[in-house]
Amino acid sequence: MKRVLFSIVLLLAAGFSFAQEKNVKQAKSLAEDVKPNFTDAEKLINEALENAETKNQANTWNVAGLIQKRINEKEIEKAYLRQPYDTLKSYNSLLKMCGYFLKCDELDMVPNEKGKIKPKFRSKNAPIMLTERVNLINGGSQYYNLGKNKEALDFFGMYVDLASVPMLEKEQLAAKDTLLSMVAFYASLSATRMNDYSSAVKYGLIAKNNKENGNSAMQLVAEGYKAQKDTANWIKTLKEGIVSFTDNNYFFGHLVDYYSNTSKFDDAMAFADQMIAKDPKNPFFLYVKGYLSQSMKNYDQAIEFYKKTIEVDPKYAEAYSNMGLAYWTQALDYASKVDFNSPKFKTEQAKITKMYENAKPCYEKARELKPNNKELWLSGLYTVYYKLGIGGPVFDELAKEVEATQGK
Repeated sequence: MKRVLFSIVLLLAAGFSFAQEKNVKQAKSLAEDVKPNFTDAEKLINEALENAETKNQANTWNVAGLIQKRINEKEIEKAYLRQPYDTLKSYNSLLKMCGYFLKCDELDMVPNEKGKIKPKFRSKNAPIMLTERVNLINGGSQYYNLGKNKEALDFFGMYVDLASVPMLEKEQLAAKDTLLSMVAFYASLSATRMNDYSSAVKYGLIAKNNKENGNSAMQLVAEGYKAQKDTANWIKTLKEGIVSFTDNNYFFGHLVDYYSNTSKFDDAMAFADQMIAKDPKNPFFLYVKGYLSQSMKNYDQAIEFYKKTIEVDPKYAEAYSNMGLAYWTQALDYASKVDFNSPKFKTEQAKITKMYENAKPCYEKARELKPNNKELWLSGLYTVYYKLGIGGPVFDELAKEVEATQGK
């Protein structure tokens, strides 16, 4: 009796398996018909994708991909015939197709019972994905412009990911695709907007060599690491950003803030020295050394390196501005220690005046170089003129500008 029951169970299992395989065939047939029934085809294949008997068969996923391919083809056909068509439906079918074909390939490359791999579908599906891959950018762009970051990330991410899948490795897309880093940037940006920081880092690292957006991509990577509290990689990224993008103060500013907040000035100075050793004539690296020295209240050393910066780049307005600030701060510090009742007061006052006099041409030069960037010179120049007793129309003009700035 038990044997009979066991036999019945086996027959039922075989029947269910056969039924699901039949569904897969029927789904394919419905999609390939002259007048395809995509609703029923998707229903049948979705059941097969979830069924234990067929979900691990490469052909099931292959048919699922083919159905999506046919949906896209029908939408494109409508466009050619100037009939109403659904652009997003077309793009989404391609996205699904790629996902299904990837899963098909994964199962198709599993060794058989003899340990051999005999793929059946890669040779047909790989060219299809390669041809349609560029349309993933269009789908991502449309969702991006609609402000739908999750969907945009799905498309941009798939485009980038396909460059490194085994299925397309012969194409060497990672090395040859000139659009890859640009799309990776938008994938990283979309991920950042939805706080998916792991994806932001993943795609930002691919985008960092992009000529147009590499700078911004590195910032996204840094923000991603920071949000994930990965301090080691955050600092590493900031240092890499300083070296790669010397005109961007983002990396430098955040690194200095970190060192300042954690009182790790020795580490900061060591990093500055490493940069200067690699490129002694790089004005930015010299400027960094001066800035860090100033942050540590080593004003003489700060002034020394600002002067070296200017020797290399006479138009470095920030170096002039900070050198002026260094002299100005020295004057304030020195004045705070002077005894007004001391017989040496006049001598001490002369020293203070000299410091303000040294600051004056620095601020004036910063103004000359960047007249519209008033943060570099306005407050400092006004204070220096006031301390030196310089009046007249020039001082009155500065006073008006300061007053206007404070009123904002």
